[in-house]
Parts: sequence; C-alpha cells; structure tokens
Amino acid sequence: MGKKSFAALSAFVLVVAMLAAPFAEATEVTRDSYKEAVEPICKTNVKANERTLKGVKAKVKHGKLKPAATQFAKAANSTHKALGKLKRVPQPPADEARLAKWLKYIKEEEGYFRKIAKKLKAGDKNGATAMQLRLQSTANKANNTVLSFEFKYCRVEASKFS
Repeated sequence: MGKKSFAALSAFVLVVAMLAAPFAEATEVTRDSYKEAVEPICKTNVKANERTLKGVKAKVKHGKLKPAATQFAKAANSTHKALGKLKRVPQPPADEARLAKWLKYIKEEEGYFRKIAKKLKAGDKNGATAMQLRLQSTANKANNTVLSFEFKYCRVEASKFS
C-alpha cells in the first residue's frame, strides 16, 4: 500500500470514527430521563389549564355556558400542543407500549375537553356533565397506566376542571 493510499484510508477511518462518536456516546433513555424530559411539558400545560379554567365551575353553575365553553376549548388547544411535544420525546424502549397507551388517553382527554366545550356552547349542561365524567374516567386510566413513573405534573386531575 502506497503512502497516498494509506493516508486516504487513515483519513477515511478518522472521519467515520468522528461521525460515529455521537452515537457511541448516546445513552439509552430511562424512565428517569423520560420523566425529566416530560414533566416540564406537563407542568406548562397544567399551569396553563389551571389559568384557563379558573372560575369555570361557577360559570357553569350560574348558566354562563358560552364563556365556559370558550375556556374548555382553550384547554383543549393547550392539551393538543402539549401532546405534540410529548410525542416527540424519546421513550424508554421497555415502556414504549405503556407510553403509547398513555398518550392515547391524553388524546382522548383533549377530545373530551372539545366535547365539553361543544356541549356547553349548545347549552347542553347535562351533556357537558356526562363528558366531564368520561374525562375523569379517562384521566384515571391515564394516571394508572403510568403510575410507575411517579409523575407529578403529568398526572391529570380532571376533578379540578369540573
């Protein structure tokens, strides 16, 4: 092998090694690292929904259904944005099925926020109450699915919004 061939081969090996280095240093996603990544997303969403839905119970109780509907629609939009961010977070391989189920429940919760808004806008207080009960049930299922993660902000407390 000539000097030029050896130099070219050495340069090629060096480039390949440099390109491979970031992959070699990448660590596997764990439950703890996943929790660290998603909790800030959930915290932002929880705080936004708490602000958005503040006073909604009283509005519904006093028949101010359209303003309450607007609040639930905004909460649905906030949940939709958070869900998009949550889906982009790398998941621990061992928990992919569990987290897929959890994210499906979060999507259902967004849908119930929208359905509640629609029912309230139409003046259907009883229908909105039925959707709120389904939201509570779905939130409980979501929480039970990821109980092992010991989330603080990614636990849904739908009773706050009824």
